[in-house]
Amino acid sequence: MLNNNIMEDHVYKIIEITGTSNKSSDHAVENAIARASDSISNLRWFTVTETRGSIDSGKVDRWQVTIKVGFTMN
Repeated sequence: MLNNNIMEDHVYKIIEITGTSNKSSDHAVENAIARASDSISNLRWFTVTETRGSIDSGKVDRWQVTIKVGFTMN
């Protein structure tokens, strides 16, 4: 018998967003999620779909990471 408290049925909406950072790719993801959470409730997961960056004087200048974010619908 399945306990409904352990596994619930959900319907998810998925959006694609891009975050940037001059620190790291992880920080770019964190920036994107933090900003999305300002206006979207029930964020549950993310998938990195693309990582890019810019170079200045032979060094990484800025990270840009595109993610798909899933959130449950009310």
